[in-house]
Amino acid sequence: MEHTVVRCADGHVFSTASFPMQRAERLGPGRLVRCPRCARMRSVVPVPVVLGGRQRA
Repeated sequence: MEHTVVRCADGHVFSTASFPMQRAERLGPGRLVRCPRCARMRSVVPVPVVLGGRQRA
């Protein structure tokens, strides 16, 4: 299972294994996921990650 690096509405960056409906562009980039730092359901967006000099969306 692929992990996605996301940023919550409070600015915390973490990875999650469940980022629902990632390919559904019509819904926009934000999803509700439980933030481990806030311990609340937060709106999160994917964060571009640099791996080996190349950016991964």
